[in-house]
Amino acid sequence: MDPMSPERLDDPLAGAREATSAMLAQRNPQYSLPQPFYNDARLFALDMQEIFEKEWLFAGMSCEIPTKGSFMTLEVGDNPLILVRGADGAIHGFHNVCRHRGSRLCVKDKGKVAKLVCPYHQWTYELDGRLLFAGADMGTDFDLSQYGLKPIHVRTAGGFIFISLADQPTVIDDFLATLEHYLEPYDMANTKVAVESSIVEQANWKLVIENNRECYHCNGAHPELLNTLLEFDDTDDPRATAAYKAQVARKQADWDGEQVPWQLKRFGKRNRLTRTPLLEGTVSMTMDGQPGCRKLMGRLQSPDMGSLRILHLPNSWNHFMGDHAVVFRVLPLGPQQTLVTTKWLVNTDAVAGVDYDPDELRKVWDATNDQDRRLAEENQRGINSRAYEPGPYSATYEFGVIDFIDWYSERMQENLGHTAPHLKVVKG
Repeated sequence: MDPMSPERLDDPLAGAREATSAMLAQRNPQYSLPQPFYNDARLFALDMQEIFEKEWLFAGMSCEIPTKGSFMTLEVGDNPLILVRGADGAIHGFHNVCRHRGSRLCVKDKGKVAKLVCPYHQWTYELDGRLLFAGADMGTDFDLSQYGLKPIHVRTAGGFIFISLADQPTVIDDFLATLEHYLEPYDMANTKVAVESSIVEQANWKLVIENNRECYHCNGAHPELLNTLLEFDDTDDPRATAAYKAQVARKQADWDGEQVPWQLKRFGKRNRLTRTPLLEGTVSMTMDGQPGCRKLMGRLQSPDMGSLRILHLPNSWNHFMGDHAVVFRVLPLGPQQTLVTTKWLVNTDAVAGVDYDPDELRKVWDATNDQDRRLAEENQRGINSRAYEPGPYSATYEFGVIDFIDWYSERMQENLGHTAPHLKVVKG
């Protein structure tokens, strides 16, 4: 082991690791998690180390950094990161940390540069991470090649950018190939962010995801969203009605005519893609259900594409319609604080004020995000009470939440070095 490695220090989370594994092994999979998973600082540190520093994360859209030198930054826990478009057109990812004395290189959210230059002492890096300049006072034996930026893993598909901080990330090639296929009709290279918002929710990140994974609460909370959204996830949804299934069959015939993929695809519990209709007579998640952008996306000829729903755990859900798309990114900030970023995408040729009104485009999900924020925050306040104990999920209405908590438990156990328990048939 490197004598300078912080790993030589005693692990302050050793006890928390054992306790976390034991709680997950003993939990009832039909119930919510024990209280510490939602508010304990030590378990939050484990979430960051074992989930957000080891799993593939949705970082942003490739259209946000379209040309050489375009960059965007984000932070995953204590790790500032930078994504930059290189001279070869590829997207590179690095720790946003100068190899001199550790200062952040890029302090803006987005921008464009010729080179990456540290504002502290002007160490200069090529867009592919190589150190080009370190001044004239580092000594004659100083080797520039040994001090390039530390890379992170980056994969792109269908306009999405995924990153992993793991040494050896899990394989996601099958999901990426399917994502590329499903988003081919949208010509994602020719899209742009029309408008963007970020809100901070005073709630644990898992509560944010749990809230998204069910529509049990929708009737009482989301009037704007329910102007267009059918709450059924897909025809496998145990609540799906005969009328919904008939509507799906009609729409699928239309989508086949446009050669647009719609079939439900799952990749374990981490990813799900499916195209499902919107409320009859509506075609987009806007206040009146009509197109929010006159120019359709990609090669699509009809605005009536329903919603292509794309789930990526642990930190993203998305809706792609005929006229625009809405993508969501979740990044934990603390045990009871979460950043939720929403981006509305349109055809790159669409003109604001002519083809779309940014204020109108965002109204439904601005309202929905704020409603969900209040729900998650009230959920958090209740969970913090000494009266809280894990409560039962509805297998019918909250199966998506059950799937998420199962995925979280399995990944946490495996990343902690334990095997997640599986149900066994007992003969007797």
